Amino acid sequence: MSYRCIVLVKQVPDTSNITGEAMKEDGTINRAALPTIFNPEDLHALEAALEIKDRFGGSVTVLTMGPPKAADVLRDCLYRGADRAILITDRRAAASDTLATGYILSQAVKTIGDFDFVFCGRQAIDGDTAQVGPQCAEKLEIPQITYLEEIIEVKEKEATLKRNIGNGWEIVKTRLPALITVVETANDPRPWSVRKMMKNKHKRVPSELAINVESNDLTELQNKNDLLEQWNLDDIHADLNRCGIAGSPTKVFRIQSIVLKKEGFTEIAPTDEGIHGLIHELVNDRTLG
Repeated sequence: MSYRCIVLVKQVPDTSNITGEAMKEDGTINRAALPTIFNPEDLHALEAALEIKDRFGGSVTVLTMGPPKAADVLRDCLYRGADRAILITDRRAAASDTLATGYILSQAVKTIGDFDFVFCGRQAIDGDTAQVGPQCAEKLEIPQITYLEEIIEVKEKEATLKRNIGNGWEIVKTRLPALITVVETANDPRPWSVRKMMKNKHKRVPSELAINVESNDLTELQNKNDLLEQWNLDDIHADLNRCGIAGSPTKVFRIQSIVLKKEGFTEIAPTDEGIHGLIHELVNDRTLG
């Protein structure tokens, strides 16, 4: 029996390269000033799906939501072994919080059709909420297993998995289809395949080429198999009241910019007296205790 896997991936700002231009005056992220990367734990989710394909047979479809630039992570997935890649891009989805994002992605999964697994990273480094995966599972009305560490066995319509619970592990069984969130210790993502990279490096979504989806100019690209799938909210039959700002009830209470003003440093002597003084200072300013 083969298994159909869908992987939810995201392109995120590279938080390891923060500069003074990373935040706008209103306190929101200036994404244009930050380089983007493949969300780290989503790479492990992709590897888990590819492992299912390698061990038991099947297919891997990757799905992302974002601007045309987000197609970069789709090509990355194809280079590693994914079979199909879909970009959801629509200005009406802008400013979606986790609730709206979970709804849009769940509608896209339903549009893809039959599936056995939905994999996603535990959380994205730009939000750290770990909400989108579980919200998708709820909207799809399927079981969810979080913090995947190991795929033990998949047999017929049942999977046996090992999940991390912080101070130990659980071995759990779930019926399929199911949604699985994956942690970074679950596996080692495989590198690009040169052959797959050469096959897929020219693939683009229509919006990257400034070509309308209905344009006749797409015919040549389709014939060359160089066109990635691009969907909008209409294609996934989304309720616009549940997308973008309209579907995002999250309210920001306060944004606080912390500026460290103290200059210089204090040198601590590597002696018992120096260490005692350091601990005393840390206790006094309530860093310890």
